[in-house]
Amino acid sequence: MRNSLLKMVRENARLTEDQLAAMLNTTPDAVRRELTELEKEGIICGYHAVVDWEKVDPESATAMIELNVIPRKDTGFEELAETILSYPEVESLYLLSGGCDFSVLVKGRSFRQIANFVSSRLATLDGVQSTATHFVLRRYKESGVYFAGDQRDERGDI
Repeated sequence: MRNSLLKMVRENARLTEDQLAAMLNTTPDAVRRELTELEKEGIICGYHAVVDWEKVDPESATAMIELNVIPRKDTGFEELAETILSYPEVESLYLLSGGCDFSVLVKGRSFRQIANFVSSRLATLDGVQSTATHFVLRRYKESGVYFAGDQRDERGDI
C-alpha cells in the first residue's frame, strides 16, 4: 500500500483520505495512519501545488545555476549549502557529481533580478570558484505536470 499511496499523493495531493482508501481498497483510518507515519519518517516532506507563475507574472524568471566550489576543510559542502539555502530566491539545491558541484534552482521577478542575485550573492560567497547561469526559456513539464499546451512558438513572427 505504501508505494501506491505515495504515487497517488504525489500525483494529486488533494485526494481525500476517503478517496485514497477507496482507490487502495482499504479504510480511511488505515490511510490516515500510513500518511501520518510517512510524514513522521520524513518520507512525505510537504504538500504543494504546481503553479504556472508565468501566467501570474509574465516577467517572472527561473534559472538553473551551476556552482563550482572549494569544499571547506571541516564541513565539506554542508556549510556552503546551508548559506545558499537561506536565500529566499533559492527554490532547490542539489549536490551533484560530474561537471559542477551544486545545481541551484532560482526563481525571481525578472531575468535582471536573478542576474543581480547571482553576481552579488552567490558568486561572492567564500569558496565559490565559478558560476554558470542557465535561464529557463520554456517549461514543458514540472513535478509530473505538463505545461506545453498553450504556449505558442513566436519564431515564425519575424
